[in-house]
Amino acid sequence: MLYAILCYNSEEVIGAWTQAEDDAVMARLEIVHKRLAADGKLGPAARLAFTSAATTLMKGHQPPLVIDGPYAETKEQMLGFYVVDCESQDEAVAIAQELEQANPGIGGYEIRPVRLFLPDSRTGTSVA
Repeated sequence: MLYAILCYNSEEVIGAWTQAEDDAVMARLEIVHKRLAADGKLGPAARLAFTSAATTLMKGHQPPLVIDGPYAETKEQMLGFYVVDCESQDEAVAIAQELEQANPGIGGYEIRPVRLFLPDSRTGTSVA
C-alpha cells in the first residue's frame, strides 16, 4: 500500500541553517533515500519551497480568491513529502522515524494512506 509521509518543520529554523548545516541534513537524508530506493519502497519525493513562494486558491468564494502565501498561519509548515510503498502502516511509521533521525527538530511527520485516482481515458472511470 502507498503512504504519504508529509514533512513539517519550522521555516524560521530551516531558514536559519547555514549552507553547511543544510548540506549535512540532506546528506543524512540521502542515506535513507538510497536505502528506500534500493528496497523498491521510495516513490515521488519533494522538498517544497518556503511558504513565502506559495499561492493559495481559497474555496467558497465567487469568483475563487487567489492569495499570496499559505492557507494557514502555523508554527510548522509542510516543507516536503514522500510517497512510500509499504506492507503496513507500522512500516511507514518506521520509515518516518528513520527520516526524523536524519532530520531532527520541531514539527513532525504526518503519515497517510494514499488512494490513487487514475482516470481511465477509455471508460471515464477511475482505477485504484
